[in-house]
Amino acid sequence: MNNINAGIIGTGSYLPQKIMTNKDLEKIVDTSDEWIRTRTGIEERRVVDSNIAASDLGVEAATKAIEDAGILAEDIELIIVATLTPDYTFPSTACVIQHKIGATKAAAFDLSAACSGFIYGVATGAQFIKSGLYKYVLVIGTETITKILDWEDRSTCVLFGDGAGAAVLGPVEAARGFKSFLLGSDGSGGDLLNQPSSGSKFPITIDSIANKDNTLKMSGSEVFKFAVRIMDQASQQAIDMAGLTIEDIDFFIPHQANVRIIEPAMKRLGLGMDKVYLNLNKYGNMSSASIPVALDEAIKSGSVKKGDTVLLVGFGAGLTWGSTVITI
Repeated sequence: MNNINAGIIGTGSYLPQKIMTNKDLEKIVDTSDEWIRTRTGIEERRVVDSNIAASDLGVEAATKAIEDAGILAEDIELIIVATLTPDYTFPSTACVIQHKIGATKAAAFDLSAACSGFIYGVATGAQFIKSGLYKYVLVIGTETITKILDWEDRSTCVLFGDGAGAAVLGPVEAARGFKSFLLGSDGSGGDLLNQPSSGSKFPITIDSIANKDNTLKMSGSEVFKFAVRIMDQASQQAIDMAGLTIEDIDFFIPHQANVRIIEPAMKRLGLGMDKVYLNLNKYGNMSSASIPVALDEAIKSGSVKKGDTVLLVGFGAGLTWGSTVITI
């Protein structure tokens, strides 16, 4: 019976240089800076150039995380990439990154759980470490969502941005590491947030492009209601599974989708907003990259310190959700 404790030993993030503000969006779609800010909390987002792929962002974030962990790329034994905007259907973006960073000993695969992807990724990676099969696992959330947006759909194009975040998982002392994982899904809500023409069900054709079925579609009000409900539930369940109470949580890092989802959930949990890390005003919703970017920024800024117990929660298309309690 292995008693290896798995935790996060290094983090990194990378954001494209190009900034698109709400004022910029006013010029291309019928919306306003005030409307976006008051309803979402978003002020600007990052946008990749047309020649940049998810792997390019992922490589930058991964390189920083590996350096932060104090190990070499050759030490990585598994790479898990969470993304809904992979470079290709195949090969996996994880394999592309594996080659680019020189992680010659690593197995690699992609994981599809949309905005919950990073939580699914660390939950998966931690099991390989706890079992003793691997020592170091690299988990990356990387997205180029602006490439699949309908820039004439004001209900979706204002919400999303591009970026990448990464974490190196490895063995840690008993007091640190992951304390609980909760993963969930409800496939009956799959049509509430999807990209209809993107796979074998409805392959991309001239007609699907003309109808913009190859872009992201969302039933905003339904997704909003789901998110508000599940963030509260998933948070409380992860805390309970860890044998802790809300008072034991030093910091909360939620999926950065909408401040109007986060605030009511925190109120119900009884957690003050001073303990919540928010960066959605700068980046918008980066799907699987949202949580790891926020985690990296929270640690690098000193908001989260070694020994702090942190709650991470994600939710998204699938529908999926995931939460974890970790002592950094």
